[in-house]
Amino acid sequence: MKVCVLGSGSGGNATLIESRGVRVLVDAGFSGIELERRLAAIDVAPASLSGIVLTHDHRDHSMGVGIFARRHGLPIFVTEATRVACRALLSGAEELVRFEAGRPFQVAGRLGLRVDPFVTVHDAADPMAVIVACATNGTRVGIATDLGRSTAGIRHALSGCDFLILEANHCKLMLGGSRYPASVKQRIASSHGHLSNEDAAQLALELLHPRLAGILLAHLSRECNRPELARTVVGAALHRAGYRGFLDVAPQDRPTEIIDIEALRLRAGPEQLTLL
Repeated sequence: MKVCVLGSGSGGNATLIESRGVRVLVDAGFSGIELERRLAAIDVAPASLSGIVLTHDHRDHSMGVGIFARRHGLPIFVTEATRVACRALLSGAEELVRFEAGRPFQVAGRLGLRVDPFVTVHDAADPMAVIVACATNGTRVGIATDLGRSTAGIRHALSGCDFLILEANHCKLMLGGSRYPASVKQRIASSHGHLSNEDAAQLALELLHPRLAGILLAHLSRECNRPELARTVVGAALHRAGYRGFLDVAPQDRPTEIIDIEALRLRAGPEQLTLL
């Protein structure tokens, strides 16, 4: 199973998941042209995708969903509340496949990718996070950004994932000293806003298990965080817990490398496999 975050942050979010020739895009928060450009940068043709899974309506996750789906004939997997909130982006010509939290669905048939959606805490119409799993070998990728807080349900859903994409949105000190209006600061730091670096570190610790091959931090604020800071805060906590696996930060302005999860697991070796 392979993962590539095409970009992550308030300027746009989209993640490519691939397993055994089946590809799905989770979110489409860039323009149609920009999505095409970023896919071309990793040598992926839009026509090779099997669909787009939309986690919520905020424009940094949904901006290009309608035009990109229409242009390339891709189904959009979406909850009804999110569809209504995104109606300005949709022409009615798209193929829409409704899903609900707690009801797994398949992309590209029973041998394709299984998507397990679950509710998150965020100020969107119907915010979801997802587990995308290979139907044949069970490898699981958890994608959870835009989290106001970690709940028992979120932790349960993400437990046992082979790879995690987790939000590390802001540094609390940088947010407090930023030029944002007080109302914006309160929203970001609220239980329906975004996770801080320290929150991300705590969530990562709670999700550690011996087969976890890697963690990618995502949705960093340009104004209130720095990649090296997020990596240091989360990495220090993980290191103290004995984790020696992959940890990196997804940039906003370009795709990550294509991450092969099984290759990460082999690279980590016996020490990581016997963690905890």
